[in-house]
Amino acid sequence: MNDNYGELIKSYRIDLGLTQGQVASELDVTPGYISNVENGRTAMSLRILIYYAKLMGVSLDSLVGQLEPTYKSNALDHALLEEIAKLSDSEKEKLLKTIRLWK
Repeated sequence: MNDNYGELIKSYRIDLGLTQGQVASELDVTPGYISNVENGRTAMSLRILIYYAKLMGVSLDSLVGQLEPTYKSNALDHALLEEIAKLSDSEKEKLLKTIRLWK
């Protein structure tokens, strides 16, 4: 796992203007648990990580991709697919043409 795991978890919280207590309440854990995660003393369980990603408004793939560099390419693919799914058919056609020009 990335050495900056706790720092990344903390940065998401701070970016949303949440306190450790607020995050702990939402995740049904103690503020001490959140502090331990942010300070690198413990790692979140998969269940808590799933809820954390949802609370932060990111996909689990995106969060794990940032935490684990070897997973990053999978997370990037997933993020691209999510964005493409939001496009209209004509926008998708334009994107496809653009991608083909890059090759």
